[in-house]
Amino acid sequence: MKATSSIEWLAFLFGIVQVLLALKNKVVNFYAGIISVSFYIYVFYIYGLFAESLLNIYYLIVSITGLFLWQSKNALPISKSNQSDYLKALILGLISLGILYFVLTKFTSSNVPFLDAFVTSSAWVGTWLLIKRKLENWIVLNISNLVAIPLQFYKGLELTSLLTCIYFIIAIQGYFTWQKLMKVELESTQKIKI
Repeated sequence: MKATSSIEWLAFLFGIVQVLLALKNKVVNFYAGIISVSFYIYVFYIYGLFAESLLNIYYLIVSITGLFLWQSKNALPISKSNQSDYLKALILGLISLGILYFVLTKFTSSNVPFLDAFVTSSAWVGTWLLIKRKLENWIVLNISNLVAIPLQFYKGLELTSLLTCIYFIIAIQGYFTWQKLMKVELESTQKIKI
């Protein structure tokens, strides 16, 4: 931890703020996320986790997109994924895993190409579900977190590994919080219809 750079510390702190605000379903979570992922793009690249660096570029784009979508008057309510969502998520995950693995093995010096590709592709799927405000985003993101925690630790990113452990715990809470919020939104929608 003593060797942790100030950039990784800033990414860590803003990452904590972002996930706590997302847990509360607050749109401002995206501002903290933009700052955190901007730092992490650099950190992961320097440590040779090229797909995770790319993942954070994706997070940057998603955060900006999410900011606009969540602020719009037509913001989506929290809902469960349907069969079509599951199929799209599976296809997105498998295609991105294959492409990332190929690129990492052929064009980078990565010594963990499959794990790096898996963390990134599953996180892409989870974040896609987050933007769509699907309850299952928390589950998919935690699958990614389970693989990312030891991978980040192995690569010498102990603080980031700790952050991912915190993300894991918060994602469990996030699932149940969003489940309650979904129920409240559904009940208020039904009252308006009556």
